Amino acid sequence: MFAPEFDPIAFSLGPVAVHWYGLMYLLGFALFWLLGRLRARDPWRQMSATDVEDILFYGVVGVIAGGRLGFCLMYQPEWYLAHPLDIFKLWQGGMSAHGGIIGSILAICVFARVKGRRFFTVADFVAPLVPLGLMFGRLGNFINGELWGRAASPDLPWAMIFKNSGTLIPRHPSQLYEAGLEGAVLFTVLWIYSRKPRAAGAVGALFCMGYGLVRFVVEYFREPDSYLGLGLFGLSRGQWLSGPVFLLGLVVWIWVHRRARQN
Repeated sequence: MFAPEFDPIAFSLGPVAVHWYGLMYLLGFALFWLLGRLRARDPWRQMSATDVEDILFYGVVGVIAGGRLGFCLMYQPEWYLAHPLDIFKLWQGGMSAHGGIIGSILAICVFARVKGRRFFTVADFVAPLVPLGLMFGRLGNFINGELWGRAASPDLPWAMIFKNSGTLIPRHPSQLYEAGLEGAVLFTVLWIYSRKPRAAGAVGALFCMGYGLVRFVVEYFREPDSYLGLGLFGLSRGQWLSGPVFLLGLVVWIWVHRRARQN
Protein backbone atom coordinates (compact mmCIF):
# COMPACT_ATOMS: atom_id res chain seq x y z
CA MET A 1 0.00 0.00 0.00
CA PHE A 2 1.01 3.60 -0.48
CA ALA A 3 1.64 5.66 2.64
CA PRO A 4 -0.99 8.38 3.14
CA GLU A 5 0.07 11.72 1.68
CA PHE A 6 -0.61 14.67 3.92
CA ASP A 7 -0.05 18.34 3.30
CA PRO A 8 2.66 19.17 5.87
CA ILE A 9 0.96 22.54 6.39
CA ALA A 10 -2.08 22.16 8.65
CA PHE A 11 -3.36 25.69 8.05
CA SER A 12 -2.15 29.20 7.36
CA LEU A 13 -2.70 32.43 9.26
CA GLY A 14 -1.97 35.05 6.65
CA PRO A 15 1.70 34.69 5.71
CA VAL A 16 2.33 32.27 8.60
CA ALA A 17 2.09 28.57 7.76
CA VAL A 18 1.39 26.26 10.69
CA HIS A 19 2.89 22.81 10.11
CA TRP A 20 1.56 19.54 11.44
CA TYR A 21 4.99 18.76 12.87
CA GLY A 22 4.85 21.87 15.03
CA LEU A 23 1.31 21.02 16.13
CA MET A 24 2.53 17.59 17.22
CA TYR A 25 5.06 19.27 19.51
CA LEU A 26 2.30 21.47 20.94
CA LEU A 27 0.12 18.41 21.60
CA GLY A 28 3.01 16.77 23.42
CA PHE A 29 3.56 19.85 25.58
CA ALA A 30 -0.17 20.15 26.28
CA LEU A 31 -0.39 16.54 27.47
CA PHE A 32 2.69 17.10 29.61
CA TRP A 33 0.85 19.96 31.34
CA LEU A 34 -2.42 18.07 31.79
CA LEU A 35 -0.90 14.80 33.03
CA GLY A 36 1.69 16.67 35.08
CA ARG A 37 -1.04 18.48 37.01
CA LEU A 38 -2.71 15.12 37.58
CA ARG A 39 0.50 13.64 38.98
CA ALA A 40 1.07 16.70 41.14
CA ARG A 41 -2.07 15.84 43.14
CA ASP A 42 -0.05 13.19 44.99
CA PRO A 43 1.70 15.01 47.86
CA TRP A 44 4.50 12.44 48.04
CA ARG A 45 5.73 13.51 44.58
CA GLN A 46 6.72 16.90 46.10
CA MET A 47 5.63 18.81 43.00
CA SER A 48 2.84 21.40 42.73
CA ALA A 49 0.70 22.53 39.80
CA THR A 50 2.82 25.67 39.63
CA ASP A 51 5.95 23.53 39.48
CA VAL A 52 4.46 21.70 36.48
CA GLU A 53 4.04 24.97 34.60
CA ASP A 54 7.58 26.06 35.50
CA ILE A 55 9.23 22.77 34.53
CA LEU A 56 7.24 22.78 31.29
CA PHE A 57 8.75 26.16 30.43
CA TYR A 58 12.26 24.91 31.15
CA GLY A 59 11.48 21.71 29.28
CA VAL A 60 10.24 23.45 26.13
CA VAL A 61 13.48 25.42 25.95
CA GLY A 62 15.54 22.31 26.66
CA VAL A 63 13.76 20.10 24.12
CA ILE A 64 13.87 22.62 21.28
CA ALA A 65 17.43 23.83 21.92
CA GLY A 66 18.75 20.36 22.69
CA GLY A 67 16.89 18.73 19.82
CA ARG A 68 18.17 21.24 17.31
CA LEU A 69 21.76 21.35 18.56
CA GLY A 70 21.77 17.57 18.87
CA PHE A 71 20.80 17.17 15.23
CA CYS A 72 23.35 19.74 14.07
CA LEU A 73 26.26 18.36 16.09
CA MET A 74 25.45 14.63 16.06
CA TYR A 75 24.28 14.22 12.48
CA GLN A 76 25.72 17.01 10.32
CA PRO A 77 28.53 18.65 12.34
CA GLU A 78 30.69 19.49 9.34
CA TRP A 79 27.96 21.51 7.66
CA TYR A 80 26.74 23.39 10.70
CA LEU A 81 30.19 24.18 12.04
CA ALA A 82 30.93 25.71 8.63
CA HIS A 83 27.51 27.43 8.48
CA PRO A 84 26.65 28.21 12.14
CA LEU A 85 23.79 30.57 11.29
CA ASP A 86 21.92 27.66 9.71
CA ILE A 87 21.49 26.24 13.20
CA PHE A 88 18.74 28.82 13.75
CA LYS A 89 16.80 27.85 10.59
CA LEU A 90 14.34 25.63 12.44
CA TRP A 91 11.84 25.90 9.59
CA GLN A 92 14.16 23.78 7.46
CA GLY A 93 13.67 20.84 9.83
CA GLY A 94 16.21 18.74 11.67
CA MET A 95 15.63 17.69 15.30
CA SER A 96 17.26 14.91 17.29
CA ALA A 97 15.40 12.91 19.93
CA HIS A 98 18.68 12.16 21.70
CA GLY A 99 19.54 15.85 21.72
CA GLY A 100 16.08 16.61 23.09
CA ILE A 101 16.64 14.14 25.92
CA ILE A 102 19.97 15.78 26.78
CA GLY A 103 18.25 19.17 26.68
CA SER A 104 15.53 17.86 28.98
CA ILE A 105 18.09 16.56 31.48
CA LEU A 106 19.81 19.94 31.53
CA ALA A 107 16.43 21.64 31.97
CA ILE A 108 15.72 19.41 34.97
CA CYS A 109 19.13 20.30 36.43
CA VAL A 110 18.44 24.03 36.09
CA PHE A 111 14.90 23.72 37.50
CA ALA A 112 16.10 21.63 40.44
CA ARG A 113 18.82 24.15 41.26
CA VAL A 114 16.56 27.20 40.95
CA LYS A 115 13.76 25.62 42.98
CA GLY A 116 16.01 23.90 45.51
CA ARG A 117 14.74 20.42 44.62
CA ARG A 118 16.55 17.11 44.34
CA PHE A 119 17.41 16.19 40.77
CA PHE A 120 16.02 12.67 41.00
CA THR A 121 12.74 13.91 42.51
CA VAL A 122 12.16 16.10 39.47
CA ALA A 123 13.48 13.54 36.98
CA ASP A 124 11.20 10.80 38.33
CA PHE A 125 8.23 13.16 38.10
CA VAL A 126 9.01 14.19 34.53
CA ALA A 127 10.09 10.85 33.01
CA PRO A 128 6.60 9.32 32.49
CA LEU A 129 5.44 12.52 30.78
CA VAL A 130 8.11 12.42 28.08
CA PRO A 131 7.12 9.39 25.95
CA LEU A 132 3.88 10.92 24.68
CA GLY A 133 5.90 13.84 23.33
CA LEU A 134 8.12 11.34 21.53
CA MET A 135 5.02 9.62 20.17
CA PHE A 136 3.58 12.81 18.70
CA GLY A 137 6.96 13.71 17.25
CA ARG A 138 7.09 10.40 15.36
CA LEU A 139 3.52 10.88 14.16
CA GLY A 140 4.72 14.24 12.82
CA ASN A 141 7.48 12.42 10.92
CA PHE A 142 4.88 10.05 9.46
CA ILE A 143 2.65 12.93 8.39
CA ASN A 144 5.64 14.56 6.70
CA GLY A 145 6.50 11.30 4.94
CA GLU A 146 10.05 11.38 6.30
CA LEU A 147 12.36 9.03 8.23
CA TRP A 148 10.78 6.02 6.53
CA GLY A 149 11.80 2.45 7.22
CA ARG A 150 14.02 -0.05 5.45
CA ALA A 151 12.78 -2.28 2.66
CA ALA A 152 10.20 -4.81 3.82
CA SER A 153 8.79 -7.98 2.38
CA PRO A 154 5.97 -7.21 -0.08
CA ASP A 155 3.95 -9.80 1.83
CA LEU A 156 4.06 -7.71 5.00
CA PRO A 157 0.44 -6.50 5.33
CA TRP A 158 1.36 -3.05 6.68
CA ALA A 159 4.39 -2.39 4.44
CA MET A 160 4.08 1.04 2.83
CA ILE A 161 5.49 2.79 -0.20
CA PHE A 162 6.75 6.26 0.68
CA LYS A 163 6.81 8.41 -2.45
CA ASN A 164 9.26 10.83 -0.82
CA SER A 165 11.81 8.02 -0.71
CA GLY A 166 12.13 8.22 -4.49
CA THR A 167 11.44 4.50 -4.93
CA LEU A 168 8.42 2.24 -5.10
CA ILE A 169 9.87 -0.24 -2.61
CA PRO A 170 7.52 -1.39 0.20
CA ARG A 171 9.02 -0.25 3.49
CA HIS A 172 8.50 -0.64 7.20
CA PRO A 173 6.52 2.32 8.62
CA SER A 174 9.21 2.71 11.24
CA GLN A 175 7.82 6.07 12.34
CA LEU A 176 4.73 4.21 13.59
CA TYR A 177 6.88 1.54 15.25
CA GLU A 178 8.66 4.26 17.17
CA ALA A 179 5.45 6.11 17.99
CA GLY A 180 4.00 2.93 19.44
CA LEU A 181 7.05 1.65 21.31
CA GLU A 182 8.89 4.83 22.32
CA GLY A 183 5.58 6.53 22.94
CA ALA A 184 2.50 4.54 23.92
CA VAL A 185 4.21 1.43 25.34
CA LEU A 186 6.96 3.24 27.24
CA PHE A 187 4.42 5.75 28.61
CA THR A 188 2.21 2.92 29.87
CA VAL A 189 5.10 1.10 31.55
CA LEU A 190 6.41 4.23 33.26
CA TRP A 191 2.98 5.48 34.27
CA ILE A 192 2.09 2.19 35.95
CA TYR A 193 5.53 1.76 37.55
CA SER A 194 5.48 5.28 39.01
CA ARG A 195 2.00 5.04 40.55
CA LYS A 196 3.60 4.43 43.95
CA PRO A 197 6.86 5.67 45.52
CA ARG A 198 10.02 4.11 44.14
CA ALA A 199 13.70 4.46 44.95
CA ALA A 200 14.76 7.98 44.01
CA GLY A 201 16.03 7.91 40.44
CA ALA A 202 14.46 4.56 39.52
CA VAL A 203 11.74 5.98 37.28
CA GLY A 204 14.18 8.16 35.35
CA ALA A 205 16.56 5.22 35.02
CA LEU A 206 13.75 3.01 33.69
CA PHE A 207 12.95 5.65 31.07
CA CYS A 208 16.56 5.71 29.86
CA MET A 209 16.76 1.92 29.70
CA GLY A 210 13.40 1.65 27.96
CA TYR A 211 14.06 4.36 25.41
CA GLY A 212 17.60 3.22 24.69
CA LEU A 213 16.54 -0.39 24.17
CA VAL A 214 13.46 0.35 22.04
CA ARG A 215 15.24 2.89 19.85
CA PHE A 216 18.18 0.53 19.33
CA VAL A 217 15.86 -2.26 18.16
CA VAL A 218 13.63 -0.10 15.95
CA GLU A 219 16.68 1.31 14.18
CA TYR A 220 17.02 -2.10 12.51
CA PHE A 221 13.77 -1.30 10.69
CA ARG A 222 14.53 2.36 9.96
CA GLU A 223 16.38 3.44 6.84
CA PRO A 224 19.68 5.11 7.82
CA ASP A 225 20.11 8.71 6.74
CA SER A 226 21.47 8.76 3.20
CA TYR A 227 24.37 11.03 4.15
CA LEU A 228 25.40 8.75 7.03
CA GLY A 229 24.62 5.17 6.11
CA LEU A 230 25.67 2.50 8.60
CA GLY A 231 28.70 2.88 10.80
CA LEU A 232 31.01 0.60 12.74
CA PHE A 233 29.70 -2.97 13.20
CA GLY A 234 26.86 -2.18 10.82
CA LEU A 235 25.09 0.00 13.38
CA SER A 236 23.31 3.25 12.57
CA ARG A 237 24.05 6.61 14.18
CA GLY A 238 20.82 6.28 16.15
CA GLN A 239 21.99 2.95 17.58
CA TRP A 240 25.36 4.33 18.59
CA LEU A 241 23.56 7.17 20.38
CA SER A 242 20.96 4.88 21.99
CA GLY A 243 23.48 2.46 23.51
CA PRO A 244 24.88 5.01 25.98
CA VAL A 245 21.35 6.08 26.96
CA PHE A 246 20.52 2.48 27.89
CA LEU A 247 23.82 2.04 29.76
CA LEU A 248 23.28 5.29 31.66
CA GLY A 249 19.87 4.07 32.77
CA LEU A 250 21.26 0.67 33.76
CA VAL A 251 24.06 2.20 35.84
CA VAL A 252 21.68 4.59 37.60
CA TRP A 253 19.15 1.78 38.17
CA ILE A 254 21.76 -0.42 39.87
CA TRP A 255 23.16 2.49 41.87
CA VAL A 256 19.86 3.81 43.22
CA HIS A 257 18.61 0.38 44.25
CA ARG A 258 21.91 -0.51 45.90
CA ARG A 259 21.83 2.79 47.77
CA ALA A 260 18.20 2.19 48.80
CA ARG A 261 19.08 -1.24 50.23
CA GLN A 262 22.00 0.23 52.18
CA ASN A 263 19.79 2.95 53.65
